[in-house]
Amino acid sequence: MPKVSTQEFERLPLRVHTFLAGVPLHDVWFVDLPRWRAGVTLDDFLRTANNCLFTPSSLVRMLLGIRLFVGRFLDWDRKPGATAAKTFATRLTDTDHSRSFAAAGTQDGFFRVVYRFENEQLVELINRTVHAAALSTLVETATGYRFYFGVYIRSVSRFTPFYMALIDPFRKMIVYPSLLRSVRVRWNEAFGADGKHKNVNCRCDKDMLPFSQS
Repeated sequence: MPKVSTQEFERLPLRVHTFLAGVPLHDVWFVDLPRWRAGVTLDDFLRTANNCLFTPSSLVRMLLGIRLFVGRFLDWDRKPGATAAKTFATRLTDTDHSRSFAAAGTQDGFFRVVYRFENEQLVELINRTVHAAALSTLVETATGYRFYFGVYIRSVSRFTPFYMALIDPFRKMIVYPSLLRSVRVRWNEAFGADGKHKNVNCRCDKDMLPFSQS
């Protein structure tokens, strides 16, 4: 699945653009989805798919397993100092809190929810390698839908750029393309050719989502 230009992403009317002002946008990925029916929101998709949009392939599981092993050995996954570990949730306004379908800090595998709006979700992960945030949104287009996945990275130490350079080839060539293909599979399972809304029962490894373990 291809990356999208930051210009296209930044033209979308999303809260994240002002919310994460000053936090570098690392890259944005997308997958185009067929129009089984009109008016589907990200919240519809999440609820229909039981919050299970990403399913790692066996190769991705292997890579993430290696990352977990190395992380335990090098103590990468412990939280950094209090200053570096300041959650993005401190930026939430009263309006943000009232709009969100999930409370800030809700555990989502290794991640914590920052906010979950009708068509936009932001989750974060903080450890000794990175302070990362992942933005998911679903946009209805003239011919179908486009699911965007944006990754923001805030450095927690001088090691962060080296860590990202180390994992980027695996993340870009294997992990994200595989996970976005699984989004398309979930979409088709959730809504289907008959256009009927149906729940998807799936085994969802939320602890195996991107950039925490790869």
